[in-house]
Amino acid sequence: MEQLQTALTTIKVLRSSVGQVFEALSNGLRADHGEENKETKYLCELQELLNTVGVSLRDVEQAINSLNPPPGPFNLASTSFLGQETTQERQALYSSLINSYKWTDKVHEYSNIAQSLLSQNNLKRSYTNASRGKRGRIQSSSHNLSPPQVDNVIGQFDRLFPDMTFTISRPFASNAVLQITLGHVLKAVVAFKGIMVEWIVVKGYNESMDLWTESRYKVFRKVTENAHAAMLHFYSPALPELALRSLMTWFHSLISLFNDPCKRCGLYLHSALPPTWRDFRTLEPFHQECKP
Repeated sequence: MEQLQTALTTIKVLRSSVGQVFEALSNGLRADHGEENKETKYLCELQELLNTVGVSLRDVEQAINSLNPPPGPFNLASTSFLGQETTQERQALYSSLINSYKWTDKVHEYSNIAQSLLSQNNLKRSYTNASRGKRGRIQSSSHNLSPPQVDNVIGQFDRLFPDMTFTISRPFASNAVLQITLGHVLKAVVAFKGIMVEWIVVKGYNESMDLWTESRYKVFRKVTENAHAAMLHFYSPALPELALRSLMTWFHSLISLFNDPCKRCGLYLHSALPPTWRDFRTLEPFHQECKP
């Protein structure tokens, strides 16, 4: 491999020196050649560049001669017949196949890197953990509450936030899907797994609600991204009810989405958007570009 790398390097040097010759020919006589004997200076410059090309060519020949030829032809199996097609549409199949092999190799390489990085992440957000008890049963997580218990926890928010409307449904077995209406500002759909929040979609007050499509308004798409960040920030397996209450308190601060100016720049709009970020601790509004 070192010999092959050396040969490739010498070829690059040769290409560069040849390119300098053609560049000098295209530029012709220049002002830095002076007024006296400028033709002679120009010819001397070309002679030096051509000598450099000759030296580079000898280096390439020496590097190629030092390479060991392959023991035999490469075995391309049936793919070698693709290059023998006479139709123009099929002649490009072999090159496309080579590109697909290269792309597949990169996918394998990147997936291995991603697997090694993800295996270092010990944060597990799941309905049940993988640890087993002494009897071999999977131990239930603290988020694994019965539907009446989940309804009781969510029912407390009706009294805590009177300007928020909560509607609970269970289209996916026992897991709850909560639809929230925040005043006349926005709506949201929150998917639960037990009492743990799994997904949030925020849309405008006049939009139809579902879990699969994002809002057609950029401001609510930004709010959805920030809600996902808040969902991860307030995650607490030890205190799930407190985590959910903190998330709902943060979400309630969006009721002044279009009324409060940014705490840093003092503007109501920046890049045609209101302050969509709410600080997790103080609930103060900030633009995406101004957030601390």
